[in-house]
Order: sequence, then structure tokens, then C-alpha cells
Amino acid sequence: MARGKVRGVQDWGRPARPIGGVSSTNGAAGASTWYTDTVVSAPERGTVTSDIDVDVCVIGGGLAGLTVAREVARRGWSVVLIEAREIAWNASGRNTGFVLPGFACGMEAVVKRVGFDDAKVLWALSEAGLDYVRSTIRETAMPGVDPVEAGWLKVAKSDDADDDLATVRLIGQDLGGQVEGWPVERVREVLKSHHYFHAVFTPQAFHIHALNYALGLAAAAEAAGARIFEKTPALSIDANGVRKRVVTPSGRLRADHVVLAGNVHLGQLMPKVARTLLPVWTYVMTTRPLGDRLAEGVTFQGAVSDTDLADNHYRIVGGDRLMWSGRATTWERDPRRFAQALQADIAEVYPQLGPVEFEHMWSGVLGNSLHRMPQIGELSPRIWLASGFGGHGINTTAMAGDIIARAITEGDDTWRRFVPFELVWSGGAIGRAAAQVHYWWYRYNERNNAKQARRREAEYRRTAA
Repeated sequence: MARGKVRGVQDWGRPARPIGGVSSTNGAAGASTWYTDTVVSAPERGTVTSDIDVDVCVIGGGLAGLTVAREVARRGWSVVLIEAREIAWNASGRNTGFVLPGFACGMEAVVKRVGFDDAKVLWALSEAGLDYVRSTIRETAMPGVDPVEAGWLKVAKSDDADDDLATVRLIGQDLGGQVEGWPVERVREVLKSHHYFHAVFTPQAFHIHALNYALGLAAAAEAAGARIFEKTPALSIDANGVRKRVVTPSGRLRADHVVLAGNVHLGQLMPKVARTLLPVWTYVMTTRPLGDRLAEGVTFQGAVSDTDLADNHYRIVGGDRLMWSGRATTWERDPRRFAQALQADIAEVYPQLGPVEFEHMWSGVLGNSLHRMPQIGELSPRIWLASGFGGHGINTTAMAGDIIARAITEGDDTWRRFVPFELVWSGGAIGRAAAQVHYWWYRYNERNNAKQARRREAEYRRTAA
């Protein structure tokens, strides 16, 4: 990685603490979710209690870290993964379960940043991440994951289709991806709302039970030979020398390679990197069973997004419920405060559903980079980073994990494709405040444009009549 390279950082010897203002416990993370209520059984894993020597030490038990551990172990290398709490306790087991190609950063911006040829490679890598998730589920016969392969609809709330047409041309014609443009009539056949106009449909996308996938990935890593320890925080890293040393409360790990596969909670363990991540909490609700009335609003079985930011990402779960996320904040809030707001969002888009009660309400914190691309690469010799997955979907965690594993075991340099997306300071508290204001402004502006589009449509119908 170019800017923000961290070689021989003395701060790695300090005790781990959360980055400023980010809760180290995320109190909302203990709340019941639809995922925890439908989780498959999983073993309890112990803590590190002695010194251990391995080829690779992975810090962080989310999806990226678990993928690294599995792929390193499959290649015959010894690997230990340590997690400060439990496997997938935060974003990896609390997201909406979308598995999509591409990145949070639009491909138009990626092309401008790295050029067309490199952007085409990056798009293919994102598709490989999606394929990895699908093939892993199938190969291991993961219980309780139940992928729904019905695609992803990115719907527009405005009647201006120029941007979406350009996206379809870029991805479908220039980058070689699978994508379709849907007209208004086709969208409203499956999403019966006058709020929606045209859409971009990605047919190879799917959605899954995120927590069960994480637990299945952990089991697959262990089956390949990886050792996983929970409730084992990394307190410090000595990055000097050929053999790196990771200190935990009850033992030390010595490894040739260390992989930092964490979110904002890694804090002082990698302070210069942690400061490049903007913490964003998203709030997720699942409704009580809606029965037959759900079909009055939604018959599309795939994943749906109607914004480029945090509002209104949803899918059908359990046959007749909606899982709906939105209302992002850059400071942690009690998720129950957002229940009425999410209910109001559903009522606004689908008033025909009538009063919608919620059964689960939770949040999770994501780490977002300012350029909206994942952070993948070598920080210093044999110290690797896989982070910054906020807003991408699950595919990038698989992509990053596989890339890092191949870099370690085979010397593969695919990770260098992400060098142009350097580590950039997120601005601290001021940056978080600015991001929150930007989100509010974006939401207000988007709602305004949507209202104008609906007025134009109503006026056109009156004129035509």
C-alpha cells in the first residue's frame, strides 16, 4: 500500500484500546437478531492458554479472517486464528447477507482511479469473491445458509435513467459483467410501489444467512487444519524480525506472517490503520410474519437496494418477513430508537402492507474507507491487512481472504491491484461528524428528487388522460 504504509510502527507494542469514540463492546451486539434466533449449533471454542508457534497468525474472526485461515490451512500451512470475542459477533454475523459483485465504490470512479484495464481486473476479482462464497457453501454443504439465488435489484427512486444506463453499458459491455436494465413496468411487477422507477438487475447475485455462513466457514477452516480461539484479544504485536510475536492475555503466538483481519475494534493494535476507517453503524429490522399480504408489496425473492448509501436495503426472509436496514450513524445508538423510523420507511414505500410490526432490531458497526474500496495488502514485511469492507457486500471478504492467503503461501501479487487505494486518514471526530451531515444531506436531497419524480409521473398521467 502506498500512502499510509506502516513499517516498523512502534505503536504496535502498546496495549490494545478502542479507537476514539468507538465502543469496544458495542452493547447492541448482544441483542437478539433474526440470525441468532435461527442459528445452527456451533462449538464453543477455548482461549489461548500457552505459547504457540505457527506459520500464520490471523487476528479477527470475521469473514475475511476466516477465509484467510481456511485457505492457508488448505495449502498445508499451520495457522491460528484468534478472536477477541466470538466468531462473527459484529458485522460479519449481523449484516443483511447480500453477496454481490462489484464494490461500494462505483465502477465509474474505479475506472477514473486506475484506468480501464485495471478496473476490468478488479471487477473480475469481485466476481471471483462472489463465486468463492457460492462454491464454499456448496462444497461444504453448509447447514442453515440456504442461499437464495434470485439476483440483486438496484432500483431508482427517480425517473432519470441516464446514470443507470451508463452503468449497464460500462459493466455489461466494457467490463464483461452480467447486468440488465429493467424498465419501470418490470420493476413494479415485483416491487409494487410508485416510489420506484427503473432498475439495474445483477442476476448472479444472491443472499444468505450471514451468521450461519460465518460459522460454516469457521468449521471449514478447522476441517482444513486451522486452529481457532475465541475470547482471545491480541494485546500487542512485535513486528520486528522474521518471526512476529503476538501477545494475548494468557499466551504468545510466534508466526512468520500476521494477518490483521479486523474492523474498527482493532484500535491501538494498528492505530495508523484504524484511523483510516470511518465507523458506521447500520440498523437492521426483521418484521413479524406478514403472511399473504407481503405479496401485495413484494414478490421479488432477491436482494433490493434503493440507494447508494445506507437506507432501504432489504430482502424476504423466513418466507413471509422483510429484513430491512437503513438509518446509518457514525456514532453508536440504541437500535430500538430506529424501529419506528424503519417502520415508517417501509410504510412509505409499501403503504398497502398496512401496519408492520418488528420482531428483531439490531445494529452492527462497519469500517468504511473514504475511497469506498477495501483495504488489502502488505503493511510491512509479512504483516498483512484485510479490512474496510463496509458497504461492499460479502463478496469482498471472500475475495480479500483468498488474495491474502495466496500472497502468503504462493507469493502471488494480486494484492498489488489495490495499491492505488491507499490508506487515507478518515478525519477523526470531525470526519465522523462531516460524514453524518453528508448522509443526512444525501437522504434529504434524494427524498426531494424522488418526490419531484413522482409529481412528474402524476402530471404526465393526468395530461395523457
